[in-house]
Amino acid sequence: MGYITLLGDLPLVWNLIMGVVIMMIYIQGTIKVMEKLVDAGTLSSDLSRKVIHIAAGSYIWVWLFIDSSDMFSAMFNVAVPLLFFATFLLKGFKATSDDKDVKTMTRTGDPKELLKGPLYFTIVMMVAGTLFLDTWVGVFMMAIVGWGDGIAPYIGKKYGGRTYKTFGSEKTFTGSIGVFVFSVAGCLVFYALLGVIGGLGDQSLLPDPGIDLVQMFMVIVILGLVAMIVEAFSPSDIDNLLLPASTIVVMFLLNIVLEGNFFGIFF
Repeated sequence: MGYITLLGDLPLVWNLIMGVVIMMIYIQGTIKVMEKLVDAGTLSSDLSRKVIHIAAGSYIWVWLFIDSSDMFSAMFNVAVPLLFFATFLLKGFKATSDDKDVKTMTRTGDPKELLKGPLYFTIVMMVAGTLFLDTWVGVFMMAIVGWGDGIAPYIGKKYGGRTYKTFGSEKTFTGSIGVFVFSVAGCLVFYALLGVIGGLGDQSLLPDPGIDLVQMFMVIVILGLVAMIVEAFSPSDIDNLLLPASTIVVMFLLNIVLEGNFFGIFF
């Protein structure tokens, strides 16, 4: 059950409000602001993409407000990602370079880019909000793909430094270190938000991980290191799929080694 639920007797209505209405305002509001900044020349389309990427990855804040006592309506938390999945699928084939989503979410202005990274990202959001809703795996996979992969590549491109190539893709050491730093930072932020704040009520939002704070910090550091390595060897755009997939695998193994409780009802 969400930590903050105001309509305890009406979970379907509450989850509809939080999972659909509030989430749409949050995501569309971010996109609208980015669109205006890009049109005004205040923000580059590349930075705009990253801000939207991070905002989308941070959508899990809504889990604090989703009443998961009704699992059917709790799935409303992925309604907006599902809508954007359908939108990107349609616009990837039919939109023009003047389309707002194309301008704010693609590198080159080619609508077909929406069928790659942005589309994959919505898939990850839907997986996190269904199979891994209210679990440590869901929290950390979104923190890593949202923050680690969202902020670090921009830093690598902006500040440059020594480069290296993997599978034909050029990477920077600055960007790779950034993946690690911001993956860890993102995990810590959402650990505090969903794990600590979300654990203050009578019923904790996330399950007891079964490990102490030092072990949890080490888990986060390991996830950051793996994310750095995976991103370094990932082809462009595919990292939106490989990073969360690697997070799931690593946490599954750590769950066994530490005898923790990182997974939810389906595992």
